[in-house]
Amino acid sequence: MWKLDQAGGSPNPIKVLFVCGRNRRRSPTAERIFRGDPRLSARSAGTSDSSKRRITEGDLVWADLLLVMERRYAARIRALFPDTAIPPMRSLDIPDEYDYMDAELIDLLQSAVEHELDEPP
Repeated sequence: MWKLDQAGGSPNPIKVLFVCGRNRRRSPTAERIFRGDPRLSARSAGTSDSSKRRITEGDLVWADLLLVMERRYAARIRALFPDTAIPPMRSLDIPDEYDYMDAELIDLLQSAVEHELDEPP
C-alpha cells in the first residue's frame, strides 16, 4: 500500500501523473475526478506531439507514481526520457474508447486507481 507520510499532523498526498496518448480524454478525466481527493495530487499529460499537454521531464521529477492508460505509453515514456529517472509506473489498461468525463470511464478510473493505491509501491 502507498504510505501517506505524516507531516505536521496531515498526510502528504501521493503525486500521481496520469498519462494517455493525446491528453484529451482519459488522462484529463482522471486528473479532474481525482483533483479533490486528499490522498492525491493529480496531473495529466500525453505522450504524443499533438497532446493537449505533453509529458515533460519536470513531470517525471514531480511525480511519485505514473499511471498510464495503456502499457504502450510506459514504453513511449521510457523512449522519450532514456536518461531520466522514472518513478514507479503502472498501467490501468483502459482503452481509448471513451469520451472526456464519460460515466463508464469515470467508473473504470475510480476502480483502477483504488486498486493501484492498495498495491505496494
